[in-house]
Amino acid sequence: MTFNDDSELQGGKVTRRGRGAAIGGGAVGVGAIVVFLIAQFTGVDLTGFIDGGGGTTQIQQEGGTVDAAAECRTGRDANLQIECRMEGAAESLDGYWTAESRKLGIAYTTPGFVLFDGSTSTGCGQASASTGPFYCPPDRAIYLDTAFYDDLQSTYGSSGGPLAQMYVVAHEWGHHVQQLQGTFANTDRSGTGASSGSVRVELQADCYAGAWVGDAATTKDADGRTFFEPITRSQVEDALSAASAVGDDSIQERSSGRVDPDSFTHGSSEQRQNWFLRGYQRGATACDTFSVPGSSL
Repeated sequence: MTFNDDSELQGGKVTRRGRGAAIGGGAVGVGAIVVFLIAQFTGVDLTGFIDGGGGTTQIQQEGGTVDAAAECRTGRDANLQIECRMEGAAESLDGYWTAESRKLGIAYTTPGFVLFDGSTSTGCGQASASTGPFYCPPDRAIYLDTAFYDDLQSTYGSSGGPLAQMYVVAHEWGHHVQQLQGTFANTDRSGTGASSGSVRVELQADCYAGAWVGDAATTKDADGRTFFEPITRSQVEDALSAASAVGDDSIQERSSGRVDPDSFTHGSSEQRQNWFLRGYQRGATACDTFSVPGSSL
């Protein structure tokens, strides 16, 4: 997915935190949550830790947090630099969900989006590069070490192009929308299996990501210019390659040579691709994974 070179980036959606920088304040502190259960790649299972929303933890500026996109001004910058691309994606996602949330009956707020190097403390525990991207509900923030994108290609086998990278962000943004909907609080994610609550949560986030991609070429900057050029089929395939690469069956096959559907937590490659395409083709209102029979997931 290619940004229009002359689209304008406002900045302020993405911050970068220095190595080991901490968080403090807010209604939910690090001391209240001492375990961080990481599932594969995206969608951290925080069922045992979520109290329905909590407060938003504030980031200490003196801990090394800065505006990650301070030098990013245009879509051309976003096409050339990863941090600017993250900023551009965040601005487009924020614009999309500001409008789309009304159709879903959500009181929308913008999530935090923190890039970090190596490791950082969060309201969900300590995160590292090996954690992968995740959304932390107590912080209402997305955390990402951009080094993960190298792993997305080398380890997971994705094409790793710009839309594959932005799919990762859009999926985590989808978790923020679910937090606002009350999905985390109302879904039992303690189980596993191809039709479990945890899988349904993840597939809905994939669908939400697809819904944004389907609309992304129409989202506009502050001056009314579209952020992106029209999306091509090959770029959609780029996102689908990422969705496939992080399917439970794909990960299990690579790691152990066998697939166990009863242990799925995120969905198969086929499921993840299908729900992404459903959102892409039909929009966010078509993303109700919870009313669909397990055999149709």
